[in-house]
Amino acid sequence: MNSQAMKTAFTFLFALLSTAALALPGDYLAQQPTKGDFALVGKSSVATILLDEKDHKGLKRAVQSLQQDIQKVSGKSLSISPKADAKQLLIIGSLGNNRVLDQLITTGKLDVSAIQGRWEAYLIQVIEQPLPGVEQALVIAGSDKRGAIFGVYDLAETIGVSPWSWWADVPVKKQEQLYIKAGTRLTDAPKVKYRGIFLNDEHPALTNWTSEKFGGYNSQFYQHVFELLLRLKSNFLWPAMWNNAFADDDPQNAILADEMGIVMSNSHHEPMMRADKEWNRYGKGPWEYSSNRDNIYKFWQEGAKRHKNLESIYTLGMRGQEDEPMSEGENIGLLEQVVADQRQILTETFKDKPISQVPQVWALYKEVQGFYERGMRVPDDVTLLWADDNYGNIRRLPTAEERGRAGGAGVYYHFDYVGSPRSYRWINTVPMAKIWEQMNLAWQFQADRIWIVNVGDLKPMEFPIDFFLRMAWNPPAFKADNLEQFAVSWATQQFSAGHAATIAELIQGYTTHNGRRKPEAVEPHTYSIFHYQEAERVSQELAALVKKSDELFRQLPTEQRDAYIQLVSHPLKASQAVYELNRAVAMNKLHGEQGRVTTTYWAEQVRFWFKQDAELTNIYHNLGDGRWNHMMSQPHIGFTYWRNPPANLMPVVSVAEPMPVADMGVAPEGSAFSWPISEYKGQPLELDPFYPHGQKQRAIEVFNKGSLPFEFNAKASADWIQLSQTKGQIEVAQTIQVKIDWSKVKTGLNVGEVHVQGTGWGGAKIKVSAVKPKTEPTSGFVEADGYIALDAASAKVQGNNKHSWWQLIPGHGRGVASMAAMTELDYQIKDIGKAPYLEYPLYFHSTGEFILHSVIAPTLDLVPGRGLRFAVALNNDAPKLVDSLANKNPAVWDNAVLDGVRVIKTAIRVKKPGEHKLRIYLVDPALVLQKLMIDTGGLKPSYLGPEQSQRIPVVLEAAALLTAPFAPVT
Repeated sequence: MNSQAMKTAFTFLFALLSTAALALPGDYLAQQPTKGDFALVGKSSVATILLDEKDHKGLKRAVQSLQQDIQKVSGKSLSISPKADAKQLLIIGSLGNNRVLDQLITTGKLDVSAIQGRWEAYLIQVIEQPLPGVEQALVIAGSDKRGAIFGVYDLAETIGVSPWSWWADVPVKKQEQLYIKAGTRLTDAPKVKYRGIFLNDEHPALTNWTSEKFGGYNSQFYQHVFELLLRLKSNFLWPAMWNNAFADDDPQNAILADEMGIVMSNSHHEPMMRADKEWNRYGKGPWEYSSNRDNIYKFWQEGAKRHKNLESIYTLGMRGQEDEPMSEGENIGLLEQVVADQRQILTETFKDKPISQVPQVWALYKEVQGFYERGMRVPDDVTLLWADDNYGNIRRLPTAEERGRAGGAGVYYHFDYVGSPRSYRWINTVPMAKIWEQMNLAWQFQADRIWIVNVGDLKPMEFPIDFFLRMAWNPPAFKADNLEQFAVSWATQQFSAGHAATIAELIQGYTTHNGRRKPEAVEPHTYSIFHYQEAERVSQELAALVKKSDELFRQLPTEQRDAYIQLVSHPLKASQAVYELNRAVAMNKLHGEQGRVTTTYWAEQVRFWFKQDAELTNIYHNLGDGRWNHMMSQPHIGFTYWRNPPANLMPVVSVAEPMPVADMGVAPEGSAFSWPISEYKGQPLELDPFYPHGQKQRAIEVFNKGSLPFEFNAKASADWIQLSQTKGQIEVAQTIQVKIDWSKVKTGLNVGEVHVQGTGWGGAKIKVSAVKPKTEPTSGFVEADGYIALDAASAKVQGNNKHSWWQLIPGHGRGVASMAAMTELDYQIKDIGKAPYLEYPLYFHSTGEFILHSVIAPTLDLVPGRGLRFAVALNNDAPKLVDSLANKNPAVWDNAVLDGVRVIKTAIRVKKPGEHKLRIYLVDPALVLQKLMIDTGGLKPSYLGPEQSQRIPVVLEAAALLTAPFAPVT
């Protein structure tokens, strides 16, 4: 089964069989009203919204938004009143701030014990005859301000208003009548306390957009950011900071955040609620604590004072300006003094409460984690914010001892990054399954105080932002087997159920591609144009997705098309454009070196895709009469080192000016050499050997180096060599497909040739060899073409148990699915031989010592002192322990994060031909296996590696996987 077919099978099967399907809003809206349903907007009536005047300003804002949402959906407006003077009431309030809620609780009409005293909890309930003269009420009660606000926005989603209605032009779903199901009662509350985003690396895109639309990063802009966060049931923000200072640019920014219910903090290198740029504006002397302590101390005092009455989390510690390491180097003593002084400032500022009740965080980012690992500690009430490696791989998580800290722990994650080995700031490149796999570990290891993610400009990251924040609300609800269903549910919310499966496939498709390698890091040589039809296969995958996207676009209602371009088709087509541009550069270089007339064609293709990229940006910027102008202006073509170029740079190309003659060239598949150049250099031309269970056909290209046509003929030296054509006329190029008639091949090595004649003396002779093994394989993945290639998910899982298990993760990695090592918390391996293992049936024709290439995710050793280990065995041999992180060379990490995988090489010995079983044993949690390749002498260099080897008997891998004994994720 090819990769696209397997992907389709998985999408269908998991959507069909998912045991824990995820719906986004509540399911309490009655599609067909029945007796007893609450009429929010009835056929001839509308409810009245009851809101107490003394309730929070932020809740009043949310209720006004809900009022507008109901108007957009139904065309009817609900009035807002402080009095219970209607037969149908929508009662909204926070506990202790709404007299009618208090009355319902006192009279026993409303039981709030499920939310009382909880953080940000809400209750939504239909009540019959709650008050004299009131027939029915729908109650939205919050345990606190944000609890009530989240309940309000849950109702807004439920009636058909996407959180992305403003930010992505998602139209509301019209419905003249809105009824809430009789008997509705639901409660909810978040499991991660602080859940938010970081606006970062915001120039040129977001900065130019905000300047044009709002005049800068002011409260008019931030109002929309805050509302988006609240609609996604999020509560936390690190504001834009490249050339901005949140509380100083507009004093209303911080005040509005507090009013609306957003907890503010500053990024990992901006201590004490002071922006980095504020030091540039007001600081005196150098940003050096060792020499300028007094001025920096006063600077921080002002930050604490300014935010004393605003809900905030104070970042502790210190880095150099503009997010650089401190110039004092690894001076732990100095950093400890910094933290002590910051705590003293907070103690002096908050005299009405103990400092343990003032939220504080220490971000263990980059070199700061090294301070911690070498023994530096902060007080127990400070939250430790562990970071990923800037490429989505968490560096460290709490140990059993650290999990007892009062301040708890959190995670700082990245969808966007500026820095080495390559910046990525343009579009979404992080697959949903990758986010889930890493953040599921964070949840398991109880890093649950803060989840914050760097989202760059915000706008291109709609889908992963939505996923990250919803998962932060309730991590246990998200499991490996319902991720695909989340994508379908999300697409349903933004568009419609009828197109949701296709849209989910398109989003997953382009993010899978970008997860293989980020567009900024794709280069002409990344994907092989010589081996395994790799570059062409990727091209075909993207073209198929784009074709499907264009067909769907034509079916969409006009009002959905702007949203579709933003959320689906633009990132897909933009990803394709960057890929095809680089592929065209590679082909242009090859054809130029071979002197082909098609050199100019590929140069034109480079220009076409470069212009296509610009046109896609132009289309985006002109949506809605320029509504999103500048938002896709981040340069992304022409990287020569980690930093982006000043603008997209057109690659250098070669152009051919063929003479008015006929001049033949011949090139075999898999080689950069061509005739007649090869003959001059003494380089024989040959096709890779054929094997019965390997690649079925290989190609010989006959091409023109001049502008006049010529006749060619091709002849095989043996009857077992089959040619798709033996003659023809060449104007540009033609391909001869070479196949083997295995009924005419003798056992062992068979050697022949194909002789191609046209212009020039003698013609080209291409060696053809075919190897027919002595025995016919009986079962398993068969060695052919010098390797056995295996998709990790094709394993039979053995020995899963409640302590440790292999988990299938659809959509993870370069292919259809990955296999992840899952364990209970603080698991320690006792006997590797008894551990769960993945088993792959193999059939070898050859013997000897071969190299096993294990392709794993670039996960880090997030459990201190452990490594990231697995074990390998052939048949019943003793498992051989392998540490995937044994090589600590920084260049190894560079390559791993750029490639999106780490390749571990292990020697295995095959003593006799025939059936064998390869086993991969679970040792440490967090290892994620994507692919296995055994090089038996013919594995060729490529980026993705060959497709999975032929298996005997042939099985439907997707169906087989569903019957494997996978344990649930706990």
